[in-house]
Amino acid sequence: MPVMEYLERNAKLYPNEVALVELNPEEKDTRRTTWKEYELIQPTSFEPYRREITWSVFNEKANRFANMLINRGVKKGDKVAIIMYNCLEWLPIYFGVLKTGAIAVPFNFRYDADEILYCAELAEVDIIVFGPAFIGRIEANAERLSKGRLLIYVGDNCPSFAESYMELVADCSSQTPEIEITEEDYGAIYFSSGTTGFPKAILHKHLSLTQAAEMEQKHHETGREDNFLCIPPLYHTGAKFHWMGSLVAGSKAVLLKGTKPEHILDAVSKEHCTIVWLLVPWAQDILDEIDRGTLKIEDYELSQWRLMHIGAQPVPPSLIKRWKSYFPNHAYDTNYGLSESTGPGCVHLGMENERKVGAIGVPGYRWECKIVDENGTEVAQGDVGELCVKGPGVMTCYYNDEKATADVLKDGWLYTGDMAMLDDDGFIFLVDRKKDVIVSGGENIYPVQIEDFLRKHDKIKDVAVIGLSDKRLGEKTAAIIEIKDGMTCTREEIDEFCMGMPRYKRPKEVIFADIPRNATGKIEKPKLRKIYGADSLIADQNMG
Repeated sequence: MPVMEYLERNAKLYPNEVALVELNPEEKDTRRTTWKEYELIQPTSFEPYRREITWSVFNEKANRFANMLINRGVKKGDKVAIIMYNCLEWLPIYFGVLKTGAIAVPFNFRYDADEILYCAELAEVDIIVFGPAFIGRIEANAERLSKGRLLIYVGDNCPSFAESYMELVADCSSQTPEIEITEEDYGAIYFSSGTTGFPKAILHKHLSLTQAAEMEQKHHETGREDNFLCIPPLYHTGAKFHWMGSLVAGSKAVLLKGTKPEHILDAVSKEHCTIVWLLVPWAQDILDEIDRGTLKIEDYELSQWRLMHIGAQPVPPSLIKRWKSYFPNHAYDTNYGLSESTGPGCVHLGMENERKVGAIGVPGYRWECKIVDENGTEVAQGDVGELCVKGPGVMTCYYNDEKATADVLKDGWLYTGDMAMLDDDGFIFLVDRKKDVIVSGGENIYPVQIEDFLRKHDKIKDVAVIGLSDKRLGEKTAAIIEIKDGMTCTREEIDEFCMGMPRYKRPKEVIFADIPRNATGKIEKPKLRKIYGADSLIADQNMG
């Protein structure tokens, strides 16, 4: 069934239970609310910004937005873009779009003005809903964006080139629109991460959304008493569909703004969160502060926290070993996926398979996987090939891009572009991105393997390995290394540490610098290649 029916169910069964909490520890505000419809209740004291809504209000707000869109002529197949930071309005707006039969089109909040225009035109967007932080970026191309499109502003002081969300929905019906929607109807367009150039528009049916939601609840056994802490941006498939496990379970979730270690643990403690999805850098920051003694576990109530899971990038086994040393009672899981597979879960480790940390896991709920060579033939167990996945969450196509679609969709299989191998126990290990494999002197070198090795060094906070052109070898390996705060490290120390690797894998260049990551935690290797692509590199830098 379409995921909107889970929202309708929760509103009927648990109308007065809290569905969502918005929490911003760094923003002091006089608005601390229990959220009657559009009413703000003044607090008795000046506290960090916090709002909450019940399941019934969540559903009513989604219905009001849906009915407003219908009143403005929106119909099945129209496209509504959303570009906002995480807030209580985000998900009701998203579900309001789905209830009309229109297609929800979340935009990355890091898009600049030109990227917003590009994606709006690529996806043939009819309406753009945006928040205060994006006024300037929308205004920069307002004349072109508003041509044939409705611009809706969510916030105070609506700019002149847009219409106010609050005014538009105020008098709209809170009843569910009578529109028949099936799992075969189109539901959403997501965009590829854009780390390889301008993003592609990825079209999904409602079937994909339902699959992702039900799979998440099943994988993590999310129950009515759970409380999911959501930190990553909701435009991303990972954050939204991990949250949808709570939707299926009818349980509470907290939208936390900010990633400081003390804010994460404080939210877990005060909101009694039981499930937390972290990106690798955030988990590292928490552990580093615990190591330094600037964060004390005993200062927080964490006994209810049962599951920590990580996705969006390869997870160093050394990180999980450190984590378990401080949190031995936590279940652990990792998920693999991509926007073309409706986010994480087409491969998952499974909470019961902690012994296999380092693997991305086994096929997820209702998914199939295979690993193939360049001819599409399955490789032998233990050999490296391209990971392919098949299941009800595979995209329909890259919107308006038949060639790109044909390159990755073959006989129902999605070719992921990730190189992987299958071990003797049937677990899949991610080796690297196909496009990131370094061919040096005829040898295939997989950067993830080198990165995992280097992360074991006690001075290294983060690392990225890329290939640089070399006249003799074709390509040579370069390790960009970010050192932990307050520490120093030299090239000689790294070279000595790397003696534990085969000679051909040892980095030929070492560069001490910060590692750029996108909003979902992925290393931006194209940016690094652009920065360090020159023939001459200064390798003997010291980090002070």
